[in-house]
Amino acid sequence: MNGDHVSVADSDNMKSPLLPVVHNDEPMERKTVGQHLRTIFTPNNCYIALGPLLCAVVCLCARLGGDDTTRARNMLGVLVWIFEWWLTEAVPMPITSMSPLFLFPLFGITAADDVASSYMDDVIALVLGSFILALAVEHYNIHRRLALNITMVFCVEPLNAPLLLLGICATTAFVSMWMHNVAATVMMMPVATGILQRLPSSSEMVHPAVGKFCKAVVLGVIYSAAVGGMSTLTGTGVNLILVGMWKSYFPEGNPISFSQWFFFGFPLALCIFLVLWGILCVLYCPKGSGKALSPYLHKSHLRRELEMLGPMSFAEKMVLSVFGGLVLLWMTRNITQDIPGWGSLFHGRAGDGTVSVMMATLLFIIPNKIKKGEKLMDWNKCKKLPWNIVLLLGAGFAIADGVRSSGLAEVLSKGLVFLETAPYWAIAPTVCLIAATITEFTSNNATTTLLVPLLIEIAKTMRVHPLLLMVPGAIGAQFAFLLPTGTPSNVVGFTTGHIEIKDMIKTGLPLKIAGTGFLSVLMPTLGAYVFGTRG
Repeated sequence: MNGDHVSVADSDNMKSPLLPVVHNDEPMERKTVGQHLRTIFTPNNCYIALGPLLCAVVCLCARLGGDDTTRARNMLGVLVWIFEWWLTEAVPMPITSMSPLFLFPLFGITAADDVASSYMDDVIALVLGSFILALAVEHYNIHRRLALNITMVFCVEPLNAPLLLLGICATTAFVSMWMHNVAATVMMMPVATGILQRLPSSSEMVHPAVGKFCKAVVLGVIYSAAVGGMSTLTGTGVNLILVGMWKSYFPEGNPISFSQWFFFGFPLALCIFLVLWGILCVLYCPKGSGKALSPYLHKSHLRRELEMLGPMSFAEKMVLSVFGGLVLLWMTRNITQDIPGWGSLFHGRAGDGTVSVMMATLLFIIPNKIKKGEKLMDWNKCKKLPWNIVLLLGAGFAIADGVRSSGLAEVLSKGLVFLETAPYWAIAPTVCLIAATITEFTSNNATTTLLVPLLIEIAKTMRVHPLLLMVPGAIGAQFAFLLPTGTPSNVVGFTTGHIEIKDMIKTGLPLKIAGTGFLSVLMPTLGAYVFGTRG
């Protein structure tokens, strides 16, 4: 029978290995003991071992005081382990972010189901929905069309270099408000460098203003993305970590809504953005720069690029409509205490994540009218979803729950009694500067996850509203303006070759100081009104 017959050739194929066999006829060189040890004790392996080793030292030797501190001591040990791996990146950050899923149950901190629930809540849903929308915007090249249109508005004749720079920076900041700031930088940098490609290279004999303008544009894109991300919850993971920790530590309090954060974050971001533009104009747009740049940059160039994109397609219009509808729903869910938004119709059961996922789902239902049966989005287009950020957010929420439920928060608060008499006006700027310093050497999200639980306990000790310290700490963690390694956005700008570390320090240091000053003034004034911290 045909089904039972197998030829000899087929039989040989079945027995052949899946991978080709590598024949190495050279005699194997024997390694010495020293070579074996050097292979084992690499810096990365030492960093991997250091995490559990530090955890063991803390769990066995730390004395936190009190009657029953075993869980608190274990939580502190696990924290040290996780943060050591985060800081050294001995293990990939997404994998480290999943470690609470096994460390917390094994060390008796929380049950497996409890820690797993931290990795999927309304804030995570908000992130997933907004990222899918951002991918749709990127797929249909809407960001490029938007950038060219806005830049056209600012590209006047005769060319005004500061005004053109304002257009590029403002576009980047606007895009960064609605998607993660790193994604905004990655999407906007090719648009910006595409404009700069029309300028002659530095090796040619050109006006010095040309090289300075290149620096201004690249610095403007990376810093505008960071500043724009501060103004909304979806702009950066730090804001989402803060909101999640507030919800975890104070479940009885009102959750921070998208609109509530926007009413505080946008004015703050606007103040910092204007200072950024002023610094870039003073340092990199000298008098006469417009005249030097005008032979290379002309409105007709931008118009030609827009024409190459063609008219807006049905798919682009639908993605923009869904995006606009989502922003409108975010802003109107909770308006004010006197004017309830649409969220009151559902008795507080619907959150920002609810509408984020709902609107993202529409992208998989609406046809794109490009190909028959094809929708605006399919799952293959979602393979670029940044799961590393999702896992990092989940780890931050799990740590917040663990610190609170293990009793470590109470232990830390007892050690901070000396701050009870410290004035707020001195603590808030200090908190912001500490966060802004740490974030230069580790990720913004890791800095926030480390500092916010401590700031909550300091606020309790000082008898001030926790948000008065949590917000400066979280926003300070976004002031990574000095080093290329401070944030992936800085790396994107640095790899263009237009800027050096000294350019970042020269621009970033006054920007960091200005940001700290604005935050110290706005938090106890505007922030107290928006977040209701006066009570």
